[in-house]
Amino acid sequence: QVQLVESGGGLVQVGSSLRLSCAASGRTFRSYGLGWFRQAPGKEREFVAAITWSGYTYYTDSAKGRFTISRDSAKNTVYLQMNSLKPEDTAVYYCAAHDGPDTISIGENDYNYWGQGTQVTVSS
Repeated sequence: QVQLVESGGGLVQVGSSLRLSCAASGRTFRSYGLGWFRQAPGKEREFVAAITWSGYTYYTDSAKGRFTISRDSAKNTVYLQMNSLKPEDTAVYYCAAHDGPDTISIGENDYNYWGQGTQVTVSS
């Protein structure tokens, strides 16, 4: 198993940047594909970005060009750098892992392990 703990959320203004971190512990970090999801108030949780062990990345359309997912295997940490934040980015952001290190997954049902979430609020 792997345990995931997110950090880095907060209250920021439109156009600002934030970097979310997700620290993993437990099984070897390289055994997992990783992703970020978010859930806004009153909405379903949605895919944001994913990364494989080899570094291949995939983003939802709203994240392309603004968000960057990366992983530091030495630190067992995955990051989500978010730039040019908009009010519609306000949500609880979740880190997740699945048992397919070389597979991109965008469906939340594909992920076996989840963090507790970190709140991102973008004010206008």
